[in-house]
Amino acid sequence: MIVVKLKPQINVKQISVLINRIEKSGYMPHLSKSDGRTQIGIIGDEQSILNLRLSRIKGVAEIIQTDKPFKLASREYKTSDTHIKVGEITVGGKKIVMMAGPCAVESYEQMLLIARAVKKAGADILRGGAFKPRTSPYSFQGLKQEGLKILAEVSKKTGLPVVTEVVTSANVGLVSRYADILQIGARNMQNYALLEEVGRTRKPVLLKRGMMSTLEELVMAAEYILSQGNSNVMLCERGIRTFEKYTRNTLDISAVPLLKHLSHLPVIVDPSHGTGVRSLVPATALASVAAGADGLIIEVHNNPEQALSDGFQNINIPEFNSLMKDLGPLAKAIKREM
Repeated sequence: MIVVKLKPQINVKQISVLINRIEKSGYMPHLSKSDGRTQIGIIGDEQSILNLRLSRIKGVAEIIQTDKPFKLASREYKTSDTHIKVGEITVGGKKIVMMAGPCAVESYEQMLLIARAVKKAGADILRGGAFKPRTSPYSFQGLKQEGLKILAEVSKKTGLPVVTEVVTSANVGLVSRYADILQIGARNMQNYALLEEVGRTRKPVLLKRGMMSTLEELVMAAEYILSQGNSNVMLCERGIRTFEKYTRNTLDISAVPLLKHLSHLPVIVDPSHGTGVRSLVPATALASVAAGADGLIIEVHNNPEQALSDGFQNINIPEFNSLMKDLGPLAKAIKREM
């Protein structure tokens, strides 16, 4: 990728001339601002792009080549952190964003009860699965469109934005009508057709790390979304499969600061899937925030023992209330906010 850094005094007309030159040459310009400076990323054959002699255009300060396998997600392309607006909430800023709710939407009454409870405790975004890809085809697969409608109704009632999973390219349009954030689950991290489709929506995307994927593979998956023009991508560490048997997955805490070093994208942690053990969720949630996470996504249920999906990793409402109280002093200690 070639990064075209522009002079601070460049005007809108000069930027337009530069973008037109790039587009007429058959490339897609990716415009961004970082640390008060404007720059354009161009992906393609680097020598051909250099032959465009963009440095001669008025307003261009510098031309940089990056050798990272991921381009638009890299700190070389954008040095400042990306901030993503979800309603009135900003993900990636000083505030640690809390996404909370049940693993699966079971009924309107259930979702409303839990939504009101987590909002009262301080949650910012409501999570809940309408489409549930499960290991067994005989397990509860979710309420599908009816579940989406329930989420939308509860969102309207409580004012909480919604994050929910989309599992196929064909359903991106449907889920986008109801959700504020499109979640790409671990099993679909390398479903490239799906990644490109959500990239064309411009909707915020929560991209979960595959259960056997490296961090580079996670960021490369994000690159598919970014390359379609959608810059609103959050990376999610949700545990990887190891030889350990006491937990469902092994939560990679080191992934948080490493991803923050490699990429400008916000980093969210899912300690529910990361451990698969209800009693471990609070401790790993606190550890994730201490490591620098921009937010958490936690499964909360009013009666985990009766949950239709993954009840063993859903914490109950009193446990969530307690966690939120513990997170406050920690956030303050690391100069963040809840």
